[in-house]
Amino acid sequence: MPSYQAPLRDMRFVLYELHQGAGLSALPGLEDFTPDIIDPVLDEAAKVCEEVLAPLNRTGDEEGCHLENGVVRTPSGFKQAYDLFRDGGWTGLASDPAYGGQGLPKSVNALVEEMICASNLSFGMYPGLSHGAYLALHAHGSDELRDRFLPKIVDGTWAGTMCLTEPHCGTDLGLCRTRAVPQGDGSYRITGTKIFISAGDHDLTENIIHLVLARLPDAPKGIKGISLFVVPKIAVRDDGSLGDPNGVTCGSIEHKMGIKGSATCVLNFDDAVGWLVGEAHKGMRAMFTMMNTERLAVGIQGLGLAEASYQGAVAYARERLQGRSLSGVKHPDKSADPIIVHPDIRRMLLTMRATTEGCRALGGWVARSLDIQHHGEDEAARQEAEDLVVLLTPVVKALFTDLGFEAANLGMQVYGGHGYIRENGMEQYVRDARIAQIYEGTNGIQALDLIGRKLPAHAGRYLRRFFHPVADLIAAKVEDEQLGAFVQPLAKAFVRLQQATGQIARVGLSKPEEAAAAAADYLRLLGLVAVGYMWVRMVEVALPKVGTDADSDGFYRAKLGTARFYMERVLPQSGALFSAIMAGGASMMDFEEAAF
Repeated sequence: MPSYQAPLRDMRFVLYELHQGAGLSALPGLEDFTPDIIDPVLDEAAKVCEEVLAPLNRTGDEEGCHLENGVVRTPSGFKQAYDLFRDGGWTGLASDPAYGGQGLPKSVNALVEEMICASNLSFGMYPGLSHGAYLALHAHGSDELRDRFLPKIVDGTWAGTMCLTEPHCGTDLGLCRTRAVPQGDGSYRITGTKIFISAGDHDLTENIIHLVLARLPDAPKGIKGISLFVVPKIAVRDDGSLGDPNGVTCGSIEHKMGIKGSATCVLNFDDAVGWLVGEAHKGMRAMFTMMNTERLAVGIQGLGLAEASYQGAVAYARERLQGRSLSGVKHPDKSADPIIVHPDIRRMLLTMRATTEGCRALGGWVARSLDIQHHGEDEAARQEAEDLVVLLTPVVKALFTDLGFEAANLGMQVYGGHGYIRENGMEQYVRDARIAQIYEGTNGIQALDLIGRKLPAHAGRYLRRFFHPVADLIAAKVEDEQLGAFVQPLAKAFVRLQQATGQIARVGLSKPEEAAAAAADYLRLLGLVAVGYMWVRMVEVALPKVGTDADSDGFYRAKLGTARFYMERVLPQSGALFSAIMAGGASMMDFEEAAF
């Protein structure tokens, strides 16, 4: 079984050295978050994940969740782990102190989220969904609703979910049929069925607060007729105590490919009492507060699983003896050399390492931008930060989960036949990683969002927030004696990205299918360039420290080696992506439907 250790050294490099996390305390509302406060949080999070959550990962997968007499039971050990998690204050880590939270910066919380996802993704779904529900209520709920529900969601006594999907509608939520009938006291009666509800029912908390999309009797058709309601599983009295069951029942739990320790439920709402969140018919605006945060969180899920798979693959490659090095025996005292001497094994390991560390850096940039967006004093800086987050949210969700799944597959491949065997733990990462490419909007939907909404918005303003710093770095460093070797491959890929952007802009209005045909390749191209930009910045930080006392463990030297691999072996994918984009969509759209 792989043994997970939180990559704290690299996390601190990204937080402090790359993104100047020590300066978080200069932002209003984050004054207390200096390194001497942040570091113990990261250390303790690592301890909880390594010692409590990781040991439950395989057993949770094998046991799964069970529906017994209307009650959903989580795997053995999950309830005890959740109680420890809750008692440690982890459920409210990034929540508003006004409701009992600790107000942790997103830059730090994202690293904690990665550790949780890497050690036990199924477990992480429960507090993860609760935090998403908290965010939507915090942003759009009335003072009364916030005071009623948020303190107990924040302290982990109650959990939360989001209920969007129905049997006949997934991406197209305008087809939602769940009904909300107004009552005379300001409440509503909610009736309908929701499916694929992550953490929809369980035995970890005494109540579950559902955020439900539904349609009022006078609602216009389509997406503009959707409203958002808060519906507790157990009724909550005026004094905050729990009353009777509220007409919310679990009809069944899904039997899934992965994340088996997370209960994915069919929920039936039968005249359940709920309250409107935000304005009538404006539910999608409120829900997207939650959805956008969840999309970033899902990207981190892919990152966490990639890291866990990489660690398992490296440990195995060092131990597994098989064959001899092609350049001569490396370990004459052993019956064979460890497989880490072989080029193809190194190709896989370095691909995993280069993409994982690059994504961690890119995720850190987005997280730091979120901190500036929500806490910065300068209005222009806040707007620029928000623009970058808006642009990169679909990229982080899709790229990180695609690369995470690919890394999990490579990790299993390093094990060979032993990777296909359940007892070794690697195939679970593959199964768990697969869902992240699907939920919270499939990666194809993320690509369409990028080209259809983000690129043309405000005459390309969002894209400029990314293009300008990349172009400035290239212009300043392309001829640099040491950095130039890393900047030049980025410059070539960036030119391809600019040309592809122009092509999509030209055909987007007149030939929307042509642009849509290029969407997935374009998102991947932009993502690879963004990770390449992060690698150049990381090299810029690492270069002065190579060979100094600060590099006694070889950390900075390894950064340069990993960056070199990314530039030479991963970023050149931009050429193939560019060719596919420029080829247009005729080969797929002209294909006769009957021939499929």
